[in-house]
Amino acid sequence: MNGFMQWANETMFLWKALIILVIFAITLGIAAYSTWAERKVAGYIQDRSGPNRAGWGGLLQPLADAGKMFFKEDFIPAQADKWLFILGPCLSMLTALMSSAVVPFGDSFLIDGKTVTVQAIEINIGILYVFGVVSLGVYGVMIGGWASNNKFSLLGAIRAASQNISYELAMGMSIIAILMLSGSLSLRTIVEQQHGFLNWNVFYQPLGCLIFIVCAFAECNRTPFDLPECETELVGGYHTEYSSMKLGFYLFAEYINMFASSAVTACLFFGGYNYPFMDNVQAALNSGLGQTVGHNVGTAIGILVMFSKILFGIFFFMWVRWTVPRFRYDQLMNLGWKGLIPLAVVNMIITAVSMLSGYKLAIGMWVGLIVFVVILSVVWAMRPRKKAAILGA
Repeated sequence: MNGFMQWANETMFLWKALIILVIFAITLGIAAYSTWAERKVAGYIQDRSGPNRAGWGGLLQPLADAGKMFFKEDFIPAQADKWLFILGPCLSMLTALMSSAVVPFGDSFLIDGKTVTVQAIEINIGILYVFGVVSLGVYGVMIGGWASNNKFSLLGAIRAASQNISYELAMGMSIIAILMLSGSLSLRTIVEQQHGFLNWNVFYQPLGCLIFIVCAFAECNRTPFDLPECETELVGGYHTEYSSMKLGFYLFAEYINMFASSAVTACLFFGGYNYPFMDNVQAALNSGLGQTVGHNVGTAIGILVMFSKILFGIFFFMWVRWTVPRFRYDQLMNLGWKGLIPLAVVNMIITAVSMLSGYKLAIGMWVGLIVFVVILSVVWAMRPRKKAAILGA
């Protein structure tokens, strides 16, 4: 026992375990109240009140929804593959919870002269870990849709798989430009390199940021890319046959994926826990509170900044859902294969040329120009066209 306590004290195991549990609890809490926030945002955009019965302002609505899901009848179709039917939502939930493990939510705390980073695990291949876990997430959708023995569920699962493949390619290539700039696969290293005023990657990689955000919508199956569960075409898509907490797992996993996507986007492009004039604030805290307390307070401020960026990212997901109409499936695939992937390749080439030439600032200038041209091209391509007259009609 003494040996374990000595090891735990030397490695700060208990503090690290506490940070992991706190991050896990915050992730679940934000995902739960994202359901309430989405209905509130939808109500505001559609000029209605939204949830306002369960608790003050409807704040207890997530608990009411959870109780409703928990006590609903749980059934499994007679012709379904029982074990795979159960495994599908469990796998989706598991991979969603694993995806934020390598995200640095803050700098570090100084406790008893030792440093404890505000991160579940720090590995030098954090980006690869995120992509690996996200890639596994589609198996939960595929297994659930196939095991349901329902043609609408199967069509939704096939859509999810093809959508995931096409948009992961563009997302991966958009991140390669970031890796070329940072020279590291570690999310913490990428965040630390964005320290300073106006040093965020979004200023050097605006096109890469745009591609990544669009692909994040597709990865999370969010409108306008929610074709795997398109109710106007597929009843409920891959989760048509699900009920009770199995359905709740699928729905809840979507909101956890939104949280993780917003966190990774903040780390890659928006500085993570860095904010303008951070050094000045930290110096003032150190002089007023002392080195250790000032550092810890500065870390707490960085954590608040990081979560404010995450919450804005979640709000952006909701804002787009209730503003932009759903794509057709052919438009979805054309955008991925004919639009985003070529743009990601061009972005990589421009980044490489700019770095070899030694002009890092030129990346933002050229990519900004490309973004402008692309937007004009998309608007021109999607303009209404008159149908050609049929000869002899």
